[in-house]
Amino acid sequence: MADPRIKQIKIKTGVVKRLAKEKLMYEKEADKEKAKLEKMQSSGDADAYLIRKQEEVIKESLMMVPDTMKRYQMAYNELQEILDNEQELAETEEYQAAAEVLKETSKSISSSA
Repeated sequence: MADPRIKQIKIKTGVVKRLAKEKLMYEKEADKEKAKLEKMQSSGDADAYLIRKQEEVIKESLMMVPDTMKRYQMAYNELQEILDNEQELAETEEYQAAAEVLKETSKSISSSA
C-alpha cells in the first residue's frame, strides 16, 4: 500500500497550485472588469446604475484576493512543514514535485502581489 505521507504531499501540492491559480484569476478578472468600467465611463452613454453595478463587480473580485492569499499562505506553510518533517521522502517524485510547486508558486504569487 502507498505511503499515506506521499498521499498527503500530493493533496497539499494540488491545493497550493489551485490557490495560486485562483489568486491570479481573481486579479485578472478585476483588471478586466476595471477596463470594462473605464470603457463605460469614457463612452458616456452608460447610466449611473450600470456603472455602480460594475464597481460592485470589481470590489467583489478584489475582496476575494486577500481571502485566497490567506488560504494559499496556510496551504503553503502546511506543505512546507510536511516537506521539512519528511526529509526521508526527498528522493520521491511527489516530494520533488511539491518542492518545485512551492518554489514556483512563491515566485508567481510574490511577483503579482
